Amino acid sequence: MALFFLLPLCTALATGYLFKKSSDEIAYIAGVFAAISFIFSLVLAPWQIQLGLLLIVFIITNRLLQENESKLTQTKGKQFRETK
Repeated sequence: MALFFLLPLCTALATGYLFKKSSDEIAYIAGVFAAISFIFSLVLAPWQIQLGLLLIVFIITNRLLQENESKLTQTKGKQFRETK
């Protein structure tokens, strides 16, 4: 497995740290560079890592959707009871 994706990932982590610690205009440039490096490292990552991240995103999205649906049903039930 090629580990070329680790180089832009480490760069993204270093510039992200710089973004958090700095408060001037260079912080915005570092933040943009960190985001671009992170996306580039995801593109270079092996398919196993990409698949794992995709599964994690699907699981988290499903859980958030279930929480929102349950909150929506609770609020609709309360509104229905108040109108009676």
